[in-house]
Amino acid sequence: MAEHPDCALVRQGYAAFVSGDMETLGSLMTKDVVHHVPGNNPLSGHHKGLDAVLQLYRRLGEETDGTMQIQLESVLADGRGHAMSLHTMRADRGDHGIEIREGLFFTIVGGKITDIDECTEDLDEEDRFWG
Repeated sequence: MAEHPDCALVRQGYAAFVSGDMETLGSLMTKDVVHHVPGNNPLSGHHKGLDAVLQLYRRLGEETDGTMQIQLESVLADGRGHAMSLHTMRADRGDHGIEIREGLFFTIVGGKITDIDECTEDLDEEDRFWG
């Protein structure tokens, strides 16, 4: 059974993120992409535009001193331009550590990611870690 193209796109994005390949990652998104980060911490908010989104991803690596690990668990597509992913994120930041499940909801138009909504299993834990 062939994988849906939207799932393949998301998997390609995860592979690029994990390897730190911002050039490939950027090529998978539109110039006006928006990544919405929930919670009430310095990373929360609406990161608008390709440069801002890629800067967010760079900052994740910087804030965790390169310790962030992402384990992709599944990717689902609806065939109408939406995909969902579920992953586990592990990282250390200063004297804090975190292991938490997160999900991303993608909007895909013309084979490129236009919008990413981030969800987490524990907003308070995310705020504590990033705060």
